[in-house]
Amino acid sequence: MGGVPAEELAVWHQVRRFAVPGWMIESATGARLAGDWREACAVAAVDIALDPARIGASHGGAVRAAVEADLAHLAPDLLRWHLPRALAAGTMLMGGRTVVLARHGGRGPGSRAGAPAACLVVRTPARDAPQRLVLDFVAADDPGLRREYLVDDWTAFRHFWDARRAPELRAWCGGDAGRLPFFLADGTPLGPGELPDTDPGPADPVAREEWIAVLQARGDTVAAFAAAGVETDLATWGPPSPWGGPPPEAVITKLPLDLPRIVREVRRLRAAGDAARFRIPGAYRGDVLLEPAGPGAHAGLRAHAGAPYASTGVPTIPGTVWRRLPDLQLVRTGRLTPEELHPLVAAALFPASGTACGPPGPPAVLEPVRVRCGGEWHLVGFRDGELRIPHSPREQQREQALLAFGGAVSGCFAVRRAWATGRGQLPRALRPLRREAFERARHGDAPGIAALLAAGLDPAVRDTETGRSLAEVLGPLAPEAG
Repeated sequence: MGGVPAEELAVWHQVRRFAVPGWMIESATGARLAGDWREACAVAAVDIALDPARIGASHGGAVRAAVEADLAHLAPDLLRWHLPRALAAGTMLMGGRTVVLARHGGRGPGSRAGAPAACLVVRTPARDAPQRLVLDFVAADDPGLRREYLVDDWTAFRHFWDARRAPELRAWCGGDAGRLPFFLADGTPLGPGELPDTDPGPADPVAREEWIAVLQARGDTVAAFAAAGVETDLATWGPPSPWGGPPPEAVITKLPLDLPRIVREVRRLRAAGDAARFRIPGAYRGDVLLEPAGPGAHAGLRAHAGAPYASTGVPTIPGTVWRRLPDLQLVRTGRLTPEELHPLVAAALFPASGTACGPPGPPAVLEPVRVRCGGEWHLVGFRDGELRIPHSPREQQREQALLAFGGAVSGCFAVRRAWATGRGQLPRALRPLRREAFERARHGDAPGIAALLAAGLDPAVRDTETGRSLAEVLGPLAPEAG
């Protein structure tokens, strides 16, 4: 229960552990509070492709002042924390996306005559590229913003990147001054027996959100939608997919929808006159189309299921909006503590939990592990940058000769070979360490890697999937990571 599938939650745990390290949060926050937004961006691996002076020359002084205010309060580490991830491929950022942070200009007071509206945007890197972002200021009609399937509009969600608005995350998650859904007032997670077993009614909106999630967990999708104020039409909308696909009810059931938030967002968009119909893209699962259930501005909502991409051209609701915030379920399930969240996130969601420091760093000591070798248990560990095994030089030479003639190695020798080649089985206790080293490398965490090496890590380790060494992964990242 909670709207995040178990397989995705496991990846989100790794994202929160490695993608935005604690040192980055601390250094970027210090630079921001000192008034140095450029340094904050540099620390958070954000390349700057805009110039406030040029913005003033082309768009006018009022637009320049508004953009400079955005930049002064931009928390690039918080932005990186909330950006969408390609979870099916691991912890990396969703590649090639443009996120619109703010819109300025047009015919507003102080804008230069004839200057078009423009947007403050951030672009994510290509898939598998170094995880550096690009901050830019582009015309509102820029061709890159027309590719709706690659653009997320965050102009109404400043709590994702503007430090001044970060406290709004609590209300956005359905919380009130008393408590968050699924938590007591002090931040203690509710147990299964403490969740509502009947509809609490609209007088308690926090409990109502919990009730809707209970219905979703039971698989009672139609009742969950109804409790959120959404009719369901299980007749497939749009043309069928030529590749087939799941039935409409399965589309609506399988998507991890945060129904109360979706309803709030659609109401906001309709009130702003943005559109009447909206699309939730479910990729291969299919799309969900939301439209008015009847005539008039106050009509309710009706949900249809459609084939994948059948509703192309309909405005899209970003995944960060229609999915439940993973941080809440990570804390609920004990995978993270509030203190391990981004400090601005923790302060908004769990103000009674004290000061958060962000994700912990790498271990200061790499403990040796036990390996079964020749009928005995040996201790294998790291020292001075090498995976050491308790065997004499002569024994090691004999094993190397055996390997050269096509023989199989075992025990301590097999462990060292698996570490250096990425092939074969490592002891269970060493696998998380190898994973941590490569995750930190992929995310440009040079200080984290330096700490692991200082603790004695053998840098000869290779990745099991790509066969690349740690040095090869670090190569393009280390210069930018400082």
